[in-house]
Amino acid sequence: MSLTARQLVLATLDRQLLLERRRLDVAEAVRRVCALQAQTPASPYLALWNRVQDFVPADLDAAFADRRVVKATLMRITLHAVHADDYAPYHAAMSSCLRASRLHDRRFTSTGLSRAEADVLLPELAEFLALPRTGAEVEGELAGRFGEHAHRVWWALRTYAPVHHFPSGGPWSFGPRNSYRAATATREKAAPPEAAAGVRRLLCAYLRAFGPASAQDFARFTLLPRATVTRALDELGGEVVRVAGPGRAPLFDVEGAAVPAEDTPAPPRLLAMWDSTLLAHVVPGRLMPPEYRPLVVRRNGDVLPCLLVDGQVAGVWRAVDGGVELSSFHTLGRTAWMELTEEAGKLSALLADREPAVYRRYGHWWDKGFPVAETRVVKG
Repeated sequence: MSLTARQLVLATLDRQLLLERRRLDVAEAVRRVCALQAQTPASPYLALWNRVQDFVPADLDAAFADRRVVKATLMRITLHAVHADDYAPYHAAMSSCLRASRLHDRRFTSTGLSRAEADVLLPELAEFLALPRTGAEVEGELAGRFGEHAHRVWWALRTYAPVHHFPSGGPWSFGPRNSYRAATATREKAAPPEAAAGVRRLLCAYLRAFGPASAQDFARFTLLPRATVTRALDELGGEVVRVAGPGRAPLFDVEGAAVPAEDTPAPPRLLAMWDSTLLAHVVPGRLMPPEYRPLVVRRNGDVLPCLLVDGQVAGVWRAVDGGVELSSFHTLGRTAWMELTEEAGKLSALLADREPAVYRRYGHWWDKGFPVAETRVVKG
């Protein structure tokens, strides 16, 4: 039996907890969805609000504070929030990619430091980051040795070294002055996972969260080389099975994973910026109509907060004075607007206690204009 395109959409929504909010501990929810894009501090909170029943932002504050959930540079060389137990294997999987993205860059090579010399700094960096330090403090520590190059040395190291962002306040735990701490500071020191084992673990977590999916999809989600992905699939053997789908590319899934029936309803959601569901599969992705991609994914890589209707991106949303503005790219029915309005009212109430003007710095995309069918403002 071959899966339909609709079933693949529903599988992604189901595994991402977007068909039905679940009553889960926030750390367990993060584990279930593999990782949450955290490029903007608010996004993990809004992602979990979409996925966890009766989500309380303070619960994620606490999970970050006690490091059950950690924020670090991982897949696609961007910030993600992941379960603490997943960080080490995910970092091992991504280490070569993270290193290459910085140590081959002219901003690092211009320092005159070799890759081996940079690696020698890692134990010293870990010792210095046994306590939380701001980026400015780390640069100050490095300045005595590297002078004007301290900024570029730290720019490289903070991307591939095993360090977490440390909560520094603000409405979403991480304020404008980033603080860092060594990844192993509060955990038993053990040998780091082997890279291949990390890739296998990350691949299985990805399939449980976004599958069934192709090797190309996983490569897109991580930026790992295709050869690395192919080797991991071979090594996993019977843990991963082939699934027939609508396209040419072979699909893979974890053994025993379920896929919803094609007639399963998909409720509306107000996705956060850079929601992982929009970045987990080859372009244009499963939830993004191709004609809307240029409107939602801007040229500089910004992925705007979206309206999701029946499992497909149907518009964008933004916070406005006293509420949430919903803009659809096509005409929506009465039921869709009623359900979106209900979601927007709940979101407005959450934002009122945290940051009513969330994502304001991205308002210039609205200033440039969209081909909008209808706009409604929902007051909190």
